[in-house]
Amino acid sequence: MLPLSTALSTAEEAGLDLVEISPNASPPVCKIMDYGRFRFQQDKKLQEARKKQSAIQIKEIKVRPKTDTHDLEIKLGHIEKFIGKKNKVKVTVMFRGREITMTDRGRSLLEQIAQKAGEFAAVEQPPKMEGRTMTMLLGPR
Repeated sequence: MLPLSTALSTAEEAGLDLVEISPNASPPVCKIMDYGRFRFQQDKKLQEARKKQSAIQIKEIKVRPKTDTHDLEIKLGHIEKFIGKKNKVKVTVMFRGREITMTDRGRSLLEQIAQKAGEFAAVEQPPKMEGRTMTMLLGPR
């Protein structure tokens, strides 16, 4: 533990800077080093941390109450691919015109999708009606 004046003079003699490493410590920790190099290393660490982060996207699959079973299998393939890439999937049943009376059919369709996707996906938000659409959110298991 050196007094501030001694540390500053030692750094000046060496042609370096006195850099405060952790200001919240008691007493604050300082090092004698090249400040430009220190900043470069800090930026490098931040860049590495950002590179390792992954942004989760929400992909959307749209179906209708009258969607056929084969089309549903194709959509399930897409859901599996999206979930495999660690994305969330929003499954939407769109009701047009008089189809709005088939909400029970739409709900059963979403439950069927949830059941078939159960081995690789988990239901994060159960089927919910919003206006003329019914949505359900699936996430990776």
